[in-house]
Amino acid sequence: MAGTLKLSVVTPERTVVETEADAVQLPGELGYLGILPGHAPLITLLKPGVLSWSPASGETAAAISGGFAEVAEDRVTVLADTAERASEVDVAAAEKDRAQAAQELQSAGAREAVEAARRRAEIAQARLAVARRS
Repeated sequence: MAGTLKLSVVTPERTVVETEADAVQLPGELGYLGILPGHAPLITLLKPGVLSWSPASGETAAAISGGFAEVAEDRVTVLADTAERASEVDVAAAEKDRAQAAQELQSAGAREAVEAARRRAEIAQARLAVARRS
């Protein structure tokens, strides 16, 4: 088994993370996925959540809004619409977003409106979880 993974987290605007890690945990559409060196090749859909990696030195998590991940040859590449490290999260704005999404969930009637509000709530929750880690 190889020693480390190369992790890249990229959004349309920038590269958020470029590091080596012993393990990576991804918020998969059907649940969290643990990736270790030597993992089988994989392409998966990601949902909003907390992407984390080890070793525990320094900042080891980012909030992502969903996207895709590819695992191949001890390399994990995450393509996300948005990604924020703890130092980048505006906690007040995330709290406001979560409250607005919760209010919209209670009053939303159409299925599309409910799904949009649920997604905004998941993104806000991920942002807050990452901010609280630091």
